[in-house]
Amino acid sequence: MIVADRDGALVELNDAAQLLWSDAVRGDQLLDTVPSWLAEAHGRFADGAPEGSGQAAGTVYDRFFEAHPTPADDGDVVWWLVDDTDRRLAEAALAGARQRSALLADVSSQLLSTLNVTRCMEATARMATDHLAEAALLVAPPQGRRHQLTYAYRGGPVTRATAPVDVHAVPGLAEALQGFPPVPARWINPADLPGWVQPAGFAGPVGSVIVAPLPGHGVPAGALILLRSSGEQAFSGDEELFARLFAARAGAALSAARLYTEQASITATLMRELLPPRLESVHGVEYAGAYRPARDNERIGGDFYDVHPGTGPAEETLVVLGDVAGKGLDAAVLTGKIRNTLHALLPLATDHERTLTLLNSALLSSHHTRFATLVLASVRRRGSKVELRLTSAGHLAPLIVRGDGTVEETATRGSLIGALPKVTSATAHVTLRPGETCLLYTDGVTEARGGPLGDELFGDHRLKRVLAECAGMPAEAIVERIQMLAAQWVGPGSHDDVATVAISAPRAADLTVVGGQRSAGGTTYRRNG
Repeated sequence: MIVADRDGALVELNDAAQLLWSDAVRGDQLLDTVPSWLAEAHGRFADGAPEGSGQAAGTVYDRFFEAHPTPADDGDVVWWLVDDTDRRLAEAALAGARQRSALLADVSSQLLSTLNVTRCMEATARMATDHLAEAALLVAPPQGRRHQLTYAYRGGPVTRATAPVDVHAVPGLAEALQGFPPVPARWINPADLPGWVQPAGFAGPVGSVIVAPLPGHGVPAGALILLRSSGEQAFSGDEELFARLFAARAGAALSAARLYTEQASITATLMRELLPPRLESVHGVEYAGAYRPARDNERIGGDFYDVHPGTGPAEETLVVLGDVAGKGLDAAVLTGKIRNTLHALLPLATDHERTLTLLNSALLSSHHTRFATLVLASVRRRGSKVELRLTSAGHLAPLIVRGDGTVEETATRGSLIGALPKVTSATAHVTLRPGETCLLYTDGVTEARGGPLGDELFGDHRLKRVLAECAGMPAEAIVERIQMLAAQWVGPGSHDDVATVAISAPRAADLTVVGGQRSAGGTTYRRNG
């Protein structure tokens, strides 16, 4: 408490005020004793300012005070000084904590919005220079002897490099890349840093350094190096702690992006093995296939087909088309097992019944509870004709499209695979004349539900009528037409997996090479160039 008269002379100080101004005595002028902010506030209040308007605040040495005036009866003014330092420090700390929390939330939001590792590293480096340091370097885990480096400095571009760097030259960097706790910044001598740590364009010299690990999901995601020049204030303890929190968020985002990239690569590799192959002519016989999964976004499902060419024109080519119970990834896993098993059984494929029996045993002995239907077609060309051996295992019988538009259903039948201990089957022998086609298909075609009212099946009769119109067409055109009409029939409604394979004998009017020119049916096609 301080009491002063109207003229600004000290009248009284209590013990607490005397501790602050130990040399002050009665009669001293406020301007010569207390801080100017308090003396000026007294002058305004003494000159007749309304009560309550004379409140003031300011520092006394290293403390912050609020001053509240109270007029005395004799005209003096009593100033009550309240030490407000702790409250203000607490409010500042709370505001800083809120700001840091908001920044960390923003960091997580921005970094987790991308699953691209390179973009995530660039965003981390950029945000580090925006909020933490003048320059930043992200060091990715080693790939062989090389590290991917991402540089950024405030006001400059983000750059990348891949180089064989000595991580042991930076104190704490090798440990950070192994996931060990960070080395305190005060232990790092900036003068010992190698030149590759600083981004091109950074003014330097380095005055303060933080090396923080980027923790990932069980595996370190890299390390973050933060730099400040000697002209800037060194990193404080609170800033170092916040940098570690920032690095933890960045590490989680980088780890998620890297995990997604690895899983996407694995998925793509497995997908290539599960997707049906692209078909083409083999030993003069025309093959075409098409597949449409039940779920358009999955690309795979329970229907499949394969063509295994014979070693030469005299050897049979094995065509397989099948349908596993179910849809999506679970069904696709079993199709992969069936396709791999059939590939291993190719040396025995001339005996359809034995092949189906061995496949059935393999499925029954596995953990899968699904069953499958399929049809085997052994194909061999005989001059201008094609001989087929067709065996169904619980599958729809193949259809033969004759040259005159007649559509025949082959006389093959058999029990499905993976459900019964014994397989029975009957093989049909068919000969295709030039331009004739054998169609293998799954029930996704005939059981496609749609039409004008949306509840009618596409059906066998409609499929045969369409095939009759396709007489003489190339195998690829037939497959495309069946797939197109089935899709149009269903419309936007749900549908099952759809797979079709067409096997066509070479047409009499197929292109032949004559004296450097191609001719067909009297029309000449010259080579370009």
